[in-house]
Amino acid sequence: MLALKSVRADYTTFQALFDVSLEVRQGEAVGVIGPNGAGKTTLMRVVSGLLRPTGGSIVMEGVDLVKTPPHRIVELGIAHVPESRRLFPRMSVEDNLKMGSFMRAARPKFRRRLDVVYELFPRLRERRAQLAGSMSGGEQQMCAIGRALMSEPKLLLLDEPSAGLAPVVVEQVFDLVTRLRAAGLTVLIVEQNVQQVLRVVDRAYVLKAGRIRAAGAAAELLASDTIREAYLGI
Repeated sequence: MLALKSVRADYTTFQALFDVSLEVRQGEAVGVIGPNGAGKTTLMRVVSGLLRPTGGSIVMEGVDLVKTPPHRIVELGIAHVPESRRLFPRMSVEDNLKMGSFMRAARPKFRRRLDVVYELFPRLRERRAQLAGSMSGGEQQMCAIGRALMSEPKLLLLDEPSAGLAPVVVEQVFDLVTRLRAAGLTVLIVEQNVQQVLRVVDRAYVLKAGRIRAAGAAAELLASDTIREAYLGI
């Protein structure tokens, strides 16, 4: 479904990604793990079109994303839940969800998709008239994920979904990833919470200092010394 080959990216003063190659097959959940500064958020921004790579190729179902405007990337079926959620704090929960269905193709499905999101997150239905910025961190993360699902994506990008959340909420977030995958949605998730994410994804890549250091089945990475050496540095 998605293939990156030798992708490079920078922020003017420093290079963030060095020849990164990975693939995500339809229907699977893939994790990218690594410490702060590894380039995980940059990777997500490159896939969703928020940052243009300086080299390499990114292809989604035969479409060259490097040459595709960001709004068209959304239309191709990629939804990005950014780090720190990026909600509209002075808008209601339901209005934030509406922003996820702004595309012309998604508008006729708004009511049906809203029901799907409220089924996944009953708390959002209860809080639908509340200002998004007044909710707890966990509730805001639910809203951010729900907003992404409003476009009925083929590929969901989750950037550090457990960051700053209480342990019980983290469990709920990863349980949701499991449910979405079971429903057939393809997921690419970047995380620092190694133990948790490797229990819900099929495969994972270890990213450190902008380079892929290891890759393999999640169960194998969880049981190997690779994580301790490449991720923990011990």
